[in-house]
Amino acid sequence: MIGISRGLGTYFLDTLYSDIDSLRILGGIHRKAYKNLHRALSKRFPFAIYYTVESATVRVRSVVDCRRNPSWIRQHLGNA
Repeated sequence: MIGISRGLGTYFLDTLYSDIDSLRILGGIHRKAYKNLHRALSKRFPFAIYYTVESATVRVRSVVDCRRNPSWIRQHLGNA
């Protein structure tokens, strides 16, 4: 395909894993965006990481593409 760099998928996953890994330190500082779910935004891609903090444990509930329809995101999070 023209315009798509080789290795972009790997870069995407590495970036998201890094964003998720940063929650070990930053977990709980993000605002609660939906019910009891905190939302951290990815540094490079239009994705949000929704998570909860239980005792000293951060649990990732969903990783969502922010380009989706907001009503779809709310419905998805309601099922997460």
